[in-house]
Amino acid sequence: MTNHAGFAAEDAAAAAAAAVTPPSQAAAAAAAQAGKHFSTCKKAAAAGNMDLAGAGVTIPGFLLDSMRASSPRHAKLAAGADIDDWLEKHPSALAWFESVAAAANGKEIVVFLDYDGTLSPIVTDPDRAFMTDDMREAVRGVAKHFPTAIVSGRSIDKVFNFVKLEELYYAGSHGMDIKGPTAAASEYHNMKKGGAAVTRQPALEFLPVIEEVYQSLTAKMASIKGALVENNKFCLSVHFRCVDESEWGVLDAGVRAVIEGYPDLRLSKGRKVLEIRPVLDWDKGHALQFLLKSLGYEGRNDVFPIYIGDDRTDEDAFKVLRNMGQGIGILVTKFPKETTASYTLREPSEVKEFLRKLVKSKSNGTKG
Repeated sequence: MTNHAGFAAEDAAAAAAAAVTPPSQAAAAAAAQAGKHFSTCKKAAAAGNMDLAGAGVTIPGFLLDSMRASSPRHAKLAAGADIDDWLEKHPSALAWFESVAAAANGKEIVVFLDYDGTLSPIVTDPDRAFMTDDMREAVRGVAKHFPTAIVSGRSIDKVFNFVKLEELYYAGSHGMDIKGPTAAASEYHNMKKGGAAVTRQPALEFLPVIEEVYQSLTAKMASIKGALVENNKFCLSVHFRCVDESEWGVLDAGVRAVIEGYPDLRLSKGRKVLEIRPVLDWDKGHALQFLLKSLGYEGRNDVFPIYIGDDRTDEDAFKVLRNMGQGIGILVTKFPKETTASYTLREPSEVKEFLRKLVKSKSNGTKG
């Protein structure tokens, strides 16, 4: 039996923090317009969190163990001294921006950005995770000065429909589907100028089985209120943000029952979402390395990659940068948790401010 009162208490803390920091108007509007499928999600979750935090409810299964182990938002709030120690190791990238700019000075900056929770807020309906116009302009501004890539668990088509910027690189399906800019971004940088288009699909052979599992999971989850199966081309996502806690065990068992028949697929956990991916030595870290190589930066010491993300899957990219000894990883979080990122930002609004400062630093002499 797994006690998940700690997880519920953390969610309650998140709700309290959200009450102090009002969401953006765009996020509020998106939540208000969400479909009937998600209309009671927040109320149900809030009620469930209060009950669970107080009663220490327990339910069995892989899912909750995985939630406690891997959910980026699951951070056991430490005593004041422990939080101070964590912040000292992972300071704000805004507060320490001058240090970041100094480290990047004279080097070629390359920017990598996660989407959900980084450029857009986490919302109840994943189909309504819209980025604001201000954020889009901030990303557009960065892309004018530095090669820029979106690295997301979403399919390329979905994340492009949210971002709507043709001058970017896109790495969808956790980096398993990579495409170069469709616009003439070479007017800004040396982006494969005159060369072949940048593409990479290491999981192409898995497309038939991914589609087969998608159909099975969709049928299996149909009876669980609030569950949503998303097809991201080379991977699948089972969203349970709007599933009542009493149904988590059923959802866990249902997902595992389907996946057990496919030894070439693996199950992992994100922010209230289960991810089904091919058993393949490829992740967001590999996507980062592939893009750096495609841009001609492999083996060079004058490159400064900046990767910003909020999810557990982004840790693969943070680790690559740490092992390279070049660039920085920035984790988007409001809570202390284990990470290999060097810096932190609290929420998408801070990401937007950081990107704007990065553009301003270009005019002050930072190479890129």
